Amino acid sequence: MQKSPPERHDAPPTGFAVRVAFYFGAIFLLVGSYTPYFPVWLDWRGMSETEISLIFATPLVVRIAFTPAISFAADRLGDPRRILVALSWGTLLTLAALGWTSGFWSIFALSVVFALFWTSVIPLTETVAMDGVKRAGLDYGRMRLWGSLTFILASSGGGLVLERWGSPSALGLLVGAALVLVAGAHLLPRPRGHGRLEAATSPPRIRLADAAALLRSGPFLLFLAATSAIQAGHGVYYTFATLHWRVLDIPDSTIGALWATGVIAEIVLFAWSGWAVARLGPGRLILLGALAAVLRWAVMALDPPLAVLFPLQVLHAFTYGTAHLGAIHLIARTVPAPLSATAQGLYASVTSGLAMGGAMALAGPLYRAYAGGAYLAMAGLGLVACVLTLALLRAIRHPAAR
Repeated sequence: MQKSPPERHDAPPTGFAVRVAFYFGAIFLLVGSYTPYFPVWLDWRGMSETEISLIFATPLVVRIAFTPAISFAADRLGDPRRILVALSWGTLLTLAALGWTSGFWSIFALSVVFALFWTSVIPLTETVAMDGVKRAGLDYGRMRLWGSLTFILASSGGGLVLERWGSPSALGLLVGAALVLVAGAHLLPRPRGHGRLEAATSPPRIRLADAAALLRSGPFLLFLAATSAIQAGHGVYYTFATLHWRVLDIPDSTIGALWATGVIAEIVLFAWSGWAVARLGPGRLILLGALAAVLRWAVMALDPPLAVLFPLQVLHAFTYGTAHLGAIHLIARTVPAPLSATAQGLYASVTSGLAMGGAMALAGPLYRAYAGGAYLAMAGLGLVACVLTLALLRAIRHPAAR
């Protein structure tokens, strides 16, 4: 990792922040429909629990190899918007095609195709958003928070849709969200040059060797390891939190409020992200996420009372929010602009693919053996992240990235 050229605060394309915020909203409208309700549709189509888990694991596996390749292609082309348009259309058409499928293997095959299109959307959008941050001083968090808001809208509103029209309507929610995604992709701002005519008219000709150099960079590998340990720490939480809270006789309505509390805390953080980044810097934000992970998961392992669970959920703004915010800004400040999409793709594939997939796979045996005590393993990952982040801070030489 090396210091990027000084940021230029040129005028952004008209409505840049609004267009990117709309696309973030469209992305998480789909996430908020897919995560809670796609399993409902799969169950209605006769899939077993094992088959549903295999279909859900597919995007995590595909992301490991495919997202860095697509991100490198975006850097090579010099136009992530064009690729996002293609990926959005592919997502829509694949989801629509599911309506004509039956049987596990045909649904599984289409799920693989869906993952090929879908898993690269978020890291490429982060690249577009951070281009606006670097060139025009825009606030990444205030663009990204609209995704958190639409996630709440989709996850809460989708339940009302299913109550009225039944399980088959779950696929309709996904297709409707994908239509919004396509519209948002076409509204994304077109790429602009960075002050020179040749930069505006010719894509940067990066090579595979340039991308491989990232993976030979000690600080970049430390960065991937630290952020992976923090995000993988959510493995037990994402997989078994609801089930465990039910075992503790917490009502479903209260469980919904607990999940919403975490997302609302995340929204508040993103609304003030510009202040947080300016005061602490990206590296220290990652360290704050690691420290919060140790506290959050260690206390969760004790099966605390409800009065403690709500404050613990507020810590989601740190265990996910500050860690992710710091990661996005650290990439923008330390990775050369022509490699920004590649770096975002590697970050997404390692943290959300390899690390999270491994953590979710281990979560089952851990929870079966120790129930809520499984969170102690997640706290251990937080401790590892603390050590790695401190090493990363020592490896980063320029103050702006710290």
